[in-house]
Formats: sequence, C-alpha cells, structure tokens
Amino acid sequence: MKYRTLGTTSLSVSEISLGCMSLGRDQKTNEHIIRTAYESGINLFDTADLYELGWNEESVGKALSGIREKVVLATKVGNEWNEDGSWHWNPSKDYILKAVDESLRRLGTDYIDLYQLHGGTIEDPIDETIEAFEILKEQGKIREYGISSIRPNVIREYVNRSNIVSVMMQYSLLDRRPEEEVFGVLEEAGISVLCRGVLAKGMLVDKPAKEYLGYSMQETGRMRQEVQKCDNPMGEVLGYTLGSKVVGSNVVGIRTLEQLVGVLEGYEGGAGSSHALGQVLEPNRYELHR
Repeated sequence: MKYRTLGTTSLSVSEISLGCMSLGRDQKTNEHIIRTAYESGINLFDTADLYELGWNEESVGKALSGIREKVVLATKVGNEWNEDGSWHWNPSKDYILKAVDESLRRLGTDYIDLYQLHGGTIEDPIDETIEAFEILKEQGKIREYGISSIRPNVIREYVNRSNIVSVMMQYSLLDRRPEEEVFGVLEEAGISVLCRGVLAKGMLVDKPAKEYLGYSMQETGRMRQEVQKCDNPMGEVLGYTLGSKVVGSNVVGIRTLEQLVGVLEGYEGGAGSSHALGQVLEPNRYELHR
C-alpha cells in the first residue's frame, strides 16, 4: 500500500481507504473487515454520525479498539436527527460543538483525526461553521477538518475562508466533473481530495449499465466494456482517480470481505491504460452550484 500526505498536514493516508457507510449490522463481520483492511495497509477509516443513527460510528470505534493511535479516523457532522427518525441539515456552531462530543463517545476516542462537514450550501452560515471547527481544533477534539461537497461554489468559499485540509467528493471515470475547475482550485491551495463513488455504483466493475450523470445507458455501457478489456479492470478504475496529484485517497465503500479483497487485489495489480480510458467519453461537467 502506498501513502499520500493529506493536504499540508502531518497526516499520511493510504491510497485506498475504507468507506464504512456500507458496513452491515453484524459487529463481528465489521471487525473482521476493518481489521483485514488495516492489516492490508489501509489506515484511513471514514464514517459519519448520520449512518445507522450513529451505530456505524460505534461499530467502527469498537473495531479499531487497540489500534486507534495507528489509524486516521474520519467522521462527519451536519445532519441532525429528529425524534421521528428523519433528519435535517444543521451546520450551526452550537450543533457542531455539541455533536462532536456524541461522536467521540460513540467512537470511543478523545480526538478525531479528520472532522468533515457532511454537505453544505451557499446559504449556510459558513463563517459560523468554520468557527466551530477552529474551536474544536483549539480544544484538541479534532486534529484537522474538511468538507464533503460536490458544489463548486461552496468549495470555493471554504477554500477562501477556512483552513480545510480536504474535500470529499464524487469522482470516477463516469463522473469527471471535478476536473473542470475544482481540482485546480484545490491543488493551488494545497488541499487534498478524498474520492467517493470511484466505482460509479459498481457500473465500472460488475453492475449493469444505466443512465448516470448525463451519460446514456449506451455510454456507460461503452465505458464498462473498455474497462473490462483491460488486464486489471479494478486497478484501472482505481488508478484513474489516483492519477490526479490532488487526490489523497480513494474512499471505497465496502460491505463484504469479498469486496475488500477484490479492491485490494485490483489495487495491488496496478494500472496501465487509465489515461486511455479517460478518452472514451467526453467529460461531464457541473450544471448547478457553479
């Protein structure tokens, strides 16, 4: 496993990281997957207080017990649960300062390596949100902070007004929207990208083709066919996103041990023609929130 520096921080993260959202409700299975990932060189584990009403954080925290100091633990905030089980968006300072303590309790730790705003709009009280994260850094409850967003206008505001070290965003051979301008802005600022959706809901590896982000079913099918012609299809898909210097890690959602093994084998097998795959379709672009 290779590692990259997260932004301008002292945090070194594995090129493949574990997106824990897809984990199930069986603790024993989750621990086996997480420990296997760790033993294979993965050191970044990403969860959120939104997943499974917080149970996902609890599960990840228990699985990392004993190796907490050896990993980079990331979680997210901004979605507040209602009594009826629904949730609403709340990026306020007061909520973030309260929510972090609950995440720390569930994770069984006294600090979070990377605390991320789980979304965001241009109408948010952005300065207030930033103030909350800065306070948490001063208190030692978090080491660094970032945002999870695909909105160029929101990303620009945080780049200009905050000390974020990362932006988690969707990026793959079927979603090249960040390449248009966002990557350039982040690279210039020394901010890393954490890629989610790298497998495009599985369409790039084993799921049937369908319409996706402006591409027709025929176009996604054509991309899938070209990927499958490669000697190491999984490696090519992962290698394409890792080919961008601004990318810090591919955050791959894993549900089963078999999926984890497949991703790791593909990654270790390397990429060869990823650049050629980038020529198969015209890049899509952001239409909203520019």
